[in-house]
Amino acid sequence: MRTRHGISYLDEGNGPVALFVHGAGTGSGLWANVIAALREERRCVALDLPVHGQSEVREDLSLPALAEVIEEFCADLGLDRVDLVANDSGGAIAQVFAVRHPERLRTLTLTNCDVHDNLPPEPFRPTVELAAQGGLAPLTATLLDRPSLLVQGAFAASYERIDDPEGLVERFVRPIFGDPERGRAFERFLVGLRAEHLVAIERELAELAVPTLVVWGTGDPFFELHWAGWLRDTIPGVRKVVEIEGGRLFFVDERAGELVPHLREHFASGLAASATGGGGRP
Repeated sequence: MRTRHGISYLDEGNGPVALFVHGAGTGSGLWANVIAALREERRCVALDLPVHGQSEVREDLSLPALAEVIEEFCADLGLDRVDLVANDSGGAIAQVFAVRHPERLRTLTLTNCDVHDNLPPEPFRPTVELAAQGGLAPLTATLLDRPSLLVQGAFAASYERIDDPEGLVERFVRPIFGDPERGRAFERFLVGLRAEHLVAIERELAELAVPTLVVWGTGDPFFELHWAGWLRDTIPGVRKVVEIEGGRLFFVDERAGELVPHLREHFASGLAASATGGGGRP
């Protein structure tokens, strides 16, 4: 794990850069299994968003501000063009980033994520409301040493099975809620993710020509399959929609082996398009 200007990140392998963005409440480790499969052929970079992992807290945690964190990160590391892959609220951030900085993208891949006005998704709304009331951080902190109980609330709907509750808590939850100040900042993070910022970019998404892959777990109660169709019908750059049968929100972690072949194919087509002058700036 490395840290640069307050952002912690994984950086493994060599080759064209693939940049991975997680969502609320996880971290760069969400992509560990994908990176393990791709690092022999790609430089795989996965950052921890502010408040997550070892990344610092920032004052502005809105979607537009988080999209600019991605831009600053790319500029700081000299990542000229990337294959951007995102999940959950990281997908919302990626959509804002893509319409603001399409020149940075060789390709875009969106997995189960917030789309248009589905932010927060209805099943997650009580959690956001609890955060707005200042109750999420202290409640979660009291459960850090009871991982089996904690993951039943935080992750049970997002994974098909959880074999290592303590590992999930140590990877994702304790870095946020182990410190009261960071816990309060995470509450601000959740409350700052607002649908209006996604609705506002619908017109720009309708003009986004970046080659885009949509990979969607069909068993996700937060982001149902019809949202993958919305992306396909809205973004002209969408080349394919792939369904992961029964996959939950974090299938990118537990079923990484099913995602990786589609990423390889998509990344290769993006390189080919760049070499021939298609799909953006070579």
